[in-house]
Amino acid sequence: MLYVSGQAAFDEHGNIVGEGSMEAQAEHVFQVIARILADQGASFGDIAFIRTYLTDMEDRVAYGRVRRKYITGTAPASTTVEVSKLFMPGLLLEVDLIVALPR
Repeated sequence: MLYVSGQAAFDEHGNIVGEGSMEAQAEHVFQVIARILADQGASFGDIAFIRTYLTDMEDRVAYGRVRRKYITGTAPASTTVEVSKLFMPGLLLEVDLIVALPR
């Protein structure tokens, strides 16, 4: 099992990517997740559970559009919750995963 926590839209310098845009932040987060999965020999199809924290539930449609670009098969178990704010002003989402690594 692989536990991936706290994926948010930061670049390599710690700056927020796509500030103010759910689609830009979600796209960045899923690109980072893709690299993490590839590093472990896994793919999006190996995700067993995904938890998403959104600062505005109205953004779930935009988030869902991006998520469906990456998770194309049977969707994993998931939870999406709205939080009043995340650890850095300007972040719109944070994602945690549990991945069943291939043997």
